[in-house]
Amino acid sequence: MKSVVMFMMFAVLAMPQQTFAAIGCTLSNPAEDLKYLYPEMTTYKEDLNEFPLLKDGTELFRALRERLGSDLDPIYETYETPYTVYSVFKGQQKIGVVHGVNVPGKGGVIQVFLSMNPQTGAIRRFFFQRLESPAARQLRSKEFLGQFEGLTLGDFYKHDYYDTVDPGAKADNVAAITPPVFDPSGRPDYEASLRGIRKNLILVDFFVYGKKFEPYFERAKQAAEKAKARKE
Repeated sequence: MKSVVMFMMFAVLAMPQQTFAAIGCTLSNPAEDLKYLYPEMTTYKEDLNEFPLLKDGTELFRALRERLGSDLDPIYETYETPYTVYSVFKGQQKIGVVHGVNVPGKGGVIQVFLSMNPQTGAIRRFFFQRLESPAARQLRSKEFLGQFEGLTLGDFYKHDYYDTVDPGAKADNVAAITPPVFDPSGRPDYEASLRGIRKNLILVDFFVYGKKFEPYFERAKQAAEKAKARKE
């Protein structure tokens, strides 16, 4: 028995450290990738954000789950997961914010990156750094990706509100997004991609924009609570 215990201890100690490390999402080649996104860039800065090190980190982590409206993945969305925000500059002027997240997909992890307007938080460009899916070609199409340009986290919270009080409202910009045509087997990755965009925007709202879109979330939350009360 003693020999078995010793073997297991050795096996655990011999396992790669990455097995226990939280998995973050960073650009493969930050300097080249950011220059491609912002040709006028002169420099950039990386800021690492980790919930355990943030003021009110525990509360923010709980808030992430509430705003996503779904459980968090035990591998890619843990409390210890690090998040790298790239700030892009032209001289002294901040001209862009770039951030990526991992979300579990059918064919493996999907890496969803957004570049955003530093002043408004609006999506400037949406792209996949990693995507293995039966619907990969359709999801990477310019027609699909381009529909997200100009959207903010406020639009996603407004979608929740309209979905409760006025489904089909013309002002619902998220509901107006047209999915690409793909085989039904690609549906899970389409939905995972939308979840990744929403999670990305929520995190950047926490880390960069000081939760500026919270009024929209609170409005959607109140509408959902009123709808639930009417049914009871």
